Amino acid sequence: MLSKVLIANRGEIARRIIRSCRRLGLGAVAVYSEADAGLAHVSESDEAVCIGPASARESYLRAETIIDAARRCGCDAVHPGYGFLSENAEFAQAVIEAGIHWIGPRPETIEAMGDKDRARAIAASVGVPIVPGSGRFENGSVEGVAEAAVEIGYPLLVKASAGGGGIGMKRVDALDDIVAVAEATQSMAAKAFGDGTIFLEKLVPKARHLEIQVFGFGNREGIHLFERDCSVQRRFQKIIEESPAPSFNPSVRKRMTEAAVDVCRAINYVGAGTVEFILDVDTQDFYFLELNTRIQVEHPVTEMVTGLDLVAMQIECAAGTLMPISQSDISMTGAAIECRLYAEKPDRLFMPSPGSLERFRFPEEGDGIRIDTGYQEGDAVTPYYDPMIAKLIFLGKTRDDVRQKAIDSLTQVEIAGISTNREFLIACLNHREFSAGTVHTSFVDVHLKDLIGA
Repeated sequence: MLSKVLIANRGEIARRIIRSCRRLGLGAVAVYSEADAGLAHVSESDEAVCIGPASARESYLRAETIIDAARRCGCDAVHPGYGFLSENAEFAQAVIEAGIHWIGPRPETIEAMGDKDRARAIAASVGVPIVPGSGRFENGSVEGVAEAAVEIGYPLLVKASAGGGGIGMKRVDALDDIVAVAEATQSMAAKAFGDGTIFLEKLVPKARHLEIQVFGFGNREGIHLFERDCSVQRRFQKIIEESPAPSFNPSVRKRMTEAAVDVCRAINYVGAGTVEFILDVDTQDFYFLELNTRIQVEHPVTEMVTGLDLVAMQIECAAGTLMPISQSDISMTGAAIECRLYAEKPDRLFMPSPGSLERFRFPEEGDGIRIDTGYQEGDAVTPYYDPMIAKLIFLGKTRDDVRQKAIDSLTQVEIAGISTNREFLIACLNHREFSAGTVHTSFVDVHLKDLIGA
């Protein structure tokens, strides 16, 4: 049995984990940088430990400092949330070696899936289709990259093997650009992830980004909790997610969910994970992208339609107290949409917009409305971290119901002191393609002028 959990994260996901700890009767310990001392996750926790200056490298990425805080506070488990050290196998192993429960997949699983090239090979080994791509190009070497690009065909993506969340991914449309982009991506990946290895991947021109929420039990068994459609993106990063995916062929859904579970079984997966796929709109063929070995930003979408608490399931799985769950126990009711509210300027290439939240008001939660945020009125949105300031999640009986609820609720949001993408989100939800359920990953690029009112 666990008694106290250290949350190795900040903001809204830290508050989200605290809520599940409360439901389970567990103590919650927060960590915070000097810049985050006044945030709600600090005041809402049972204990809080300052772990360094504002820079993430000097605070939230300091593994030893975080483990030391867990020891000093008597924590018997660490939950990493998402981002930061959540998919760092060395951190997970160090937590375990310190005699503390790791709330997440095994370190060897994180390592295997963290290398995207290796993950593709594992998926292919169990018959899951993968996007045509190249082998690995180690940092500092681009020998053969042009030849590989010609074999794959354009357009294509240069991807960092250790990347994630759209970071370390560049589109290339012509042979003349491939070497320079490959070298630049290697350099960026080495700085951002400590690993400059890259590979090439065919870009499906008209695609949907679908992902399957999975949960593994460590005995080569696992289940899926249906899909999320994450096709509305900017700069390869998600803006709006929904479940169920609109206009999703039932036979394709069946094959995709089965493929996701097959990948989990192949690696003896433990805990919550997300298997991401690209679906070719024209051919209805789908391809494995990656398996994220953590809770996703968009997990509330799945929680809304299934009624499950995924974070509590993670904690109970780590503690060995999770009750058996079979696929037949999982059902989906209604439709859910999540909108990511960012402190940014859509009309200026989505540049971040830090500043003070002079006004920060949302519709009342309840009746199918959930607000996940790490901020309160008067807080400062600093330039040190991701500019997402809130997630607004909605549940309705039908997709049309929930889309209208999202639009109505967003119009009630009041924010002053910074720029946000609120109007941009409303424009996306109101767009005829979104209303029809026919958006694809190029939706924002194609309709950007309309969406920003230019």
